[in-house]
Amino acid sequence: MTAYTELRKFVAPEFIYGLDARRLVGRYARNYALRRVLLVSDPGLERAGWLAEVEQLLLTDGVEVRRWTSVSPNPRAHEVMEGVAVYKQEACDGIVALGGGSVLDAAKGIGIVATNEGNILDYEGMDRVPIPMPPLICIPTTAGSASEVSQFAIINRTSDKVKIAIISKALVPDVALIDPRPLITLPPYLTACTGVDALVHASEAFVSNAASPITDMHALGAIRLLRDHLEASVREPENLDHRGPVMLACLHAGLAFSNASLGCVHALAHSLGGYLDLPHGECNALLFAPVVGYNYDAASGRYDQIGETLGWTRPDMPAGDRRADLVGRLNEFRERLGIAGNLRQRGLGQGDVPVLASKAIHDPCNATNPRAPTTHELEDILQEALG
Repeated sequence: MTAYTELRKFVAPEFIYGLDARRLVGRYARNYALRRVLLVSDPGLERAGWLAEVEQLLLTDGVEVRRWTSVSPNPRAHEVMEGVAVYKQEACDGIVALGGGSVLDAAKGIGIVATNEGNILDYEGMDRVPIPMPPLICIPTTAGSASEVSQFAIINRTSDKVKIAIISKALVPDVALIDPRPLITLPPYLTACTGVDALVHASEAFVSNAASPITDMHALGAIRLLRDHLEASVREPENLDHRGPVMLACLHAGLAFSNASLGCVHALAHSLGGYLDLPHGECNALLFAPVVGYNYDAASGRYDQIGETLGWTRPDMPAGDRRADLVGRLNEFRERLGIAGNLRQRGLGQGDVPVLASKAIHDPCNATNPRAPTTHELEDILQEALG
């Protein structure tokens, strides 16, 4: 039996991709016979006008709307529970999520508790959501998290300052309306951070020990699109000829990692992001190269293929030079995107390293990393990223 004949499961929601896909939100709400939805978003999208537009589209199709925009960039468990209270008080029967990964993950958390009760923290881990969520329509406004097509939700447990992962097929939205147009109001730095998040999703899925020919196809497709368009989308935020391919890359990467899972970059980023309250994509960007250096020998052929796809690793390059070249180029790439510096400059101290590693070792993303890490090895990776 070869990889091309192995029995595999692939999970994905219905999705509509393309300009003005968001404008179908009312039609889909009616398809699910929704009467009153909780519209989950954030203040930035409210100021930019996207929230009012989606609300009006729903109202035009006869769907009542209750807004909830109290979502932090790293959604807290108590915020999710506040959203659940609003959902129940307003007698909503479905959820529309408009935003980046934080908004979409918060909306998933609200849906989980709305039908399963308890506290969102009760559902940490794999396959612990027994009852499906209410209908969930996702409209992403960043090109990074791909929460709109994934089985993941990441929630900040503030009691010990760590992000927990909830992973279940029950978290896959009913439909994703993936529209590049809202990206034109995304600031350059956030464009860079979310774009690197998509690149890490694709790369970790490609080297995952759960990868398959199906996930490989999506992972490499994402890497090619990001190679050709991410830097340009940072420079030219209103150019949809670059925004569109980056949004498509995010979709491909999401389909890859939702089914092949991730690795040590995300395990460490969940720990780091919860501890310092840093943007998730920024954490990934700073940890990516050190983790590649750590993993390289366990999946050298796969990392070489990533390097070749990015246009960096050459077939005639001596094998002994490829690891250092790839690590160096990844650092150069994030700096060209404007993600400079190291973790020390962002407030991480030497004494924080063992604390973060002891948290990260329990993250489920380690299970599919090509090399099984120890706590000490995670400390070494953090030391390198510390600078």
